[in-house]
Amino acid sequence: MELKFIKNIQFTRLIKVDGRLKEFNFRKPNGREDGQFTVDVIDGRGNRIIFNMEKTENNWKIITATLPTWLLESEEAFNEIIEEEFKSIA
Repeated sequence: MELKFIKNIQFTRLIKVDGRLKEFNFRKPNGREDGQFTVDVIDGRGNRIIFNMEKTENNWKIITATLPTWLLESEEAFNEIIEEEFKSIA
């Protein structure tokens, strides 16, 4: 019997968004660079916002359509954080 382990990726980062520091949780069910990341954050009212990002044209892009503007404007920062994480685990 062969056992195969697949490493999950999960990390948290504080990012300044919309003038405030917010805690973002990133999760990916496997260690490969393809597939989707699930990202969650709490807004100013305490509601949890969950969205997905997928690698397209060598950049991680938000694929969830209806999100607050402050999240959509931070897409580039999320891309950089995800790429840094892949470099650190390689």
